[in-house]
Amino acid sequence: MEKVQLGHSDLRVTPVCLGTMTFGEQVNEANAHAILQHALERGINFLDTAEMYAVPPKAATFNATERIIGNYFAANKGAREQWVVASKVAGPSRGMPWIRGGSGDLSGADIIVACDDSLKRLQTDVIDLYQIHWPTRSVPAFGGIYFKPDHDAAHTSMHAQLEALAQLVKAGKIKAIGLSNETPYGVHEFIRLAEQYDLPRVATVQNPYCLINRTVENGLDETMHHLDVSLLAYSPLAFGLLTGKYDASGLIGDGAPAEGRMTKFASMRAQRWGRPESLNAARRYNQLAHDNGLTPTELALAFCYQKWQVASTIIGVTSIAQLDECVNALDVKLSDDILQAIDEIRWECRDPAQ
Repeated sequence: MEKVQLGHSDLRVTPVCLGTMTFGEQVNEANAHAILQHALERGINFLDTAEMYAVPPKAATFNATERIIGNYFAANKGAREQWVVASKVAGPSRGMPWIRGGSGDLSGADIIVACDDSLKRLQTDVIDLYQIHWPTRSVPAFGGIYFKPDHDAAHTSMHAQLEALAQLVKAGKIKAIGLSNETPYGVHEFIRLAEQYDLPRVATVQNPYCLINRTVENGLDETMHHLDVSLLAYSPLAFGLLTGKYDASGLIGDGAPAEGRMTKFASMRAQRWGRPESLNAARRYNQLAHDNGLTPTELALAFCYQKWQVASTIIGVTSIAQLDECVNALDVKLSDDILQAIDEIRWECRDPAQ
């Protein structure tokens, strides 16, 4: 696989990134290690994790994913050097009291402690890309669509967070920094502060991007293009909706896939991916795939792989077979006619999973 540079950083990664939020919930440790090894064999050099994982988040699996990855590195000599490792510090608590006691803030001190803890769990001396998982500001994310100024309570400033990240860079604990679930304003402000005060420059933003959520293209893509910030696209298969597995049955009920994320976890169905409009739109795209001799997975992933906005697409899998299917989709090239048909569906359905 050809590698791409992430923003202004020295990091070069594959256009497919192995997402690991299933490790410790849907995937046990032995199978997770097998997936990691197979991903290397398929040419992937980039993995993404977070202190919050596994997903769906809960106290019992908090930090589990990083521990599983750390055990893999410890058991496989030389494996760590083959990976570009990204992790994330959780933002203010969103109904998760097990994260920093349910704090509504993310201070510079919190960032430093969280990074040190992630390094221990990952059993490594350095995290290549360290990201803020979601902003301290009250922003429309995780299904919210409106900014509400009166909800924007006092919080640690971006400047203070950047200063903490700068300490970690100076100490050699992280190489580059990134954001996640961020807005155009947030990206601009982090970059402005970095340039004004000679602090680390944001290299990446990890936001949702898929056929039923293309809100990145509503302004964030222009910001990232002009500021040379790379997009890491998460949920390219919309939590499974864009695989076609729910087309006939719906998310629950007779025929729904028992091990499907949306079937198995009620908390997932309560989010943006569980909206009736999201499933209805996904069915439209999935039928377009079938009409053109493609699987829904091939259409959805080829779309992300082909878009200029995306540097690397994060795939979350529960088996080696799923991993192979996702990597093989790199060879699929969508015609101009298919891309036009995709845009026509979007014009009618917009972004129901935003």
